[in-house]
Amino acid sequence: MSRHSDLQALPFPVLFADIGGTNARFAVLSDAHATLRHFDTVATRDYPNIDEALAETVIDRTALRPRSLMFALAGPIGPEQTQLTNCPWVVAPKRLIEAFDLDHVILFNDFEALALALPGLVDDDLTPIGDGLPPHDGTKVVIGPGTGLGAAGLVHAAHMWVPVPGEGGHIDLAPVTARDLKIWPHIERPGERVSGETLICGSGMLRLYRAICAADGLEPVLESPADVTAAADDGDQSARETLDLFAEHLGRVAGNLAITFLAKGGVYLAGGIAPRIADVLASGRFRAAFEDKQPHEALMAEMATAVIVHDRPALAGLVDFARTPTRFGVHLEGRHWTR
Repeated sequence: MSRHSDLQALPFPVLFADIGGTNARFAVLSDAHATLRHFDTVATRDYPNIDEALAETVIDRTALRPRSLMFALAGPIGPEQTQLTNCPWVVAPKRLIEAFDLDHVILFNDFEALALALPGLVDDDLTPIGDGLPPHDGTKVVIGPGTGLGAAGLVHAAHMWVPVPGEGGHIDLAPVTARDLKIWPHIERPGERVSGETLICGSGMLRLYRAICAADGLEPVLESPADVTAAADDGDQSARETLDLFAEHLGRVAGNLAITFLAKGGVYLAGGIAPRIADVLASGRFRAAFEDKQPHEALMAEMATAVIVHDRPALAGLVDFARTPTRFGVHLEGRHWTR
């Protein structure tokens, strides 16, 4: 028996928020057929908590009074409150209901919200990496380096799209090539192991750069991901290798997820970094690492990859769900709070 979303309709207006480790983006939809109104993007470090950010950025700037609130959060959803993975904010739904006189609060993992957006993306929202864009049908994967490394799947079954959230960015990352073996001992480890997120995110790019410099006996001089990309453009060899290996490691992890899900509907690259290094991703090392899955190279070659260039895709996923929740198979137990 098919099971659509637990939610058949959501009371409007709905306030949406996409809260990552660095930025928070807000929007309001007055009804299911209305035009979405966007508000300012704010830095999470500029506000002590989500309540003040919501009040100042949205509530104080519109006459609409939201009845429902829907969040995409960078981290696993907790039973009573959610601590964001790379941000000090804590989201407490019951407190938000009382503070803003809400009827409903629904929380999604941020990459689950991105997965909800995938069926609605059009060609102009995507830049292909390799030959062709992903097809509309078929199982899909989204992965994205930003402040951290997020991932999720999207499966089409029983005439609906079913998102599969997870913490795939924290899978193990191991050396594969001889060059990796020289670099790996110099990688700064936040914990006891090297995970995907150790290297494939903003701070990870700097870890990779410093490890490359250490392996080559050089003193690192670059202090931010932007410095690395700029230096690579200016011909700095360590910076250039950093971007090449960043793309290679991202391709390896993306390929692992793709073969796990058998993602014939494509793999989508999201987050703040991928669009900025699309030329590096397209240069060949990403796809080579992505397809290097013996004995299934031919199968991997059939899976399309693309960078999402839509400016607010997680918000788009939340909005698509709010407009037509029955298109999606989303179980809301443990993340849907009411007055």
